[in-house]
Amino acid sequence: MKKTGVYPGTFDPITFGHIDVIQKSLKIVDQVIVAISDGDNKKYLFTIEERIKIVNKALFSDLKFKKNKVKVISFNSLTTDLCKKYKSNIILRGLRAVSDFEYEFQLAGMNRKLNKNIETIFLMSDVQNQIISSRLIKEIIELKGDIKKFTTKSTINSLKKKYE
Repeated sequence: MKKTGVYPGTFDPITFGHIDVIQKSLKIVDQVIVAISDGDNKKYLFTIEERIKIVNKALFSDLKFKKNKVKVISFNSLTTDLCKKYKSNIILRGLRAVSDFEYEFQLAGMNRKLNKNIETIFLMSDVQNQIISSRLIKEIIELKGDIKKFTTKSTINSLKKKYE
């Protein structure tokens, strides 16, 4: 039976930290659903349509991920409902630092209360990717800094266009 994991996030934009988590996830599950949140509670740089396009380009054009292993979707529901839709009992989450853990721990607990069959798996990015955040990438590019160590070529191009 095919094991699917759901990796929810805003991906505004996708970073090498996110990609690292996807690569590690594929050692655990057969397919990763990269679920891009379209919730109203955040101010996004990119629209949901742009984020889907950017993530698809990064994963499938820049990095040559296999489309049967990774699926990119948008969602604006509970993550537990998304898991049910894709017949997954695994939520994948990346941790960069100890400071991420408290929030992620609470989120995992709430998801567990919503559906006791769902497990959250926390994956650490490699050391060189732990400092990367979408927020910092946006700040660096806005100030005309070099971000090629933090994200893919096509994502950089999308960011540059946004800040022109």
